Amino acid sequence: MFAENPIKRRQSTQIKVGNVLIGGDAPIAVQSMTNTRTTDVDATVAQIRAIAAAGADLVRVSVPTMEAAEAFKLIKQQSPVPLVADIHFDYRIALKVAEYGVDCLRINPGNIGKEDRIRAVVDAAKDYNIPIRIGVNGGSLEADIQEKYREPTPEALVESAMRHVDILDRFNFDNFKVSVKASDVFLAVGAYRLLAKQIKQPLHLGITEAGGARAGAVKSAIGLGMLLAEGIGDTLRISLAADPVEEVKVAFDILKSLRIRSRGVNFIACPSCSRQEFDVIKTMNELEQRLEDIVDPLTVSVIGCVVNGPGEALISDLGVAGANRKSGFYINGERQKLRLDNGQIAEQLEFQVRQYLQQRIAVKQL
Repeated sequence: MFAENPIKRRQSTQIKVGNVLIGGDAPIAVQSMTNTRTTDVDATVAQIRAIAAAGADLVRVSVPTMEAAEAFKLIKQQSPVPLVADIHFDYRIALKVAEYGVDCLRINPGNIGKEDRIRAVVDAAKDYNIPIRIGVNGGSLEADIQEKYREPTPEALVESAMRHVDILDRFNFDNFKVSVKASDVFLAVGAYRLLAKQIKQPLHLGITEAGGARAGAVKSAIGLGMLLAEGIGDTLRISLAADPVEEVKVAFDILKSLRIRSRGVNFIACPSCSRQEFDVIKTMNELEQRLEDIVDPLTVSVIGCVVNGPGEALISDLGVAGANRKSGFYINGERQKLRLDNGQIAEQLEFQVRQYLQQRIAVKQL
């Protein structure tokens, strides 16, 4: 199997969002955000549950009005995971959701007005032990910072972030995490690298407004992959113009590819060529649907010929190496007497995967 992961994690302080630890040696948390109307309680709760079922540790909910805050109270009561309330400008909304049990406030202290209002929010966060996320975005920097730098730069994002950090420091509040998101990969990466050297608090990663499902996933994988490989990042969100459930799937695919965190099946599959002995693409499409419900980490290789099939099977829990009519089947790198019918590989491999997991569970219970 693979050698030890070479990534050395940046050491940050640790905070707690609900029952989820963020930073320190805690696993990198995955987050998404609802896109329903918050005032539609049933729709929002349903989406939160779908996001959580996909593996998200946290869900962010926009709370733009007091009406939404009242709805949030009902949503919080039904949520299976901790909730982060996204609030801009109106400090009274922050106070209300704090009263209603929010697990984290996403609010920039400098944007909520006079110092007495900031103090009120910070005092509420202290009283209820609620962390704050400072969220800086390259598209909404303060006017004087825009004038100073003329365009968004890593230094501009970090200067904005540090303004908010300084406010919390002044109120003796260190229970926070910070994000410095941008839609440009190099801008975001540069900002996070700078910020990682200036504060000890956890960093929430994201390439904001990354795009549609395919392009956004690629952009996020490149940007966040660069940072995660350097050990930077304690929690992340993939921002896609797509179903939030897809954001969670992409997040775990990124974490799995860096061997940081595993959930569900990690497929090793060839792109197929004229050597393939079965239809690899069709088989993979079917397998991904058949095994979508599995949450236990598992590596499965699906290779259409014997050139690379046996080698990939050595580093897989289960593997298939294509051969004429019936393909070779491997468990834990060892060739089995059983061979899989090329016309029924998806169905037969699904059976073997589920049987393998049942046996693994049985062994753990002994």
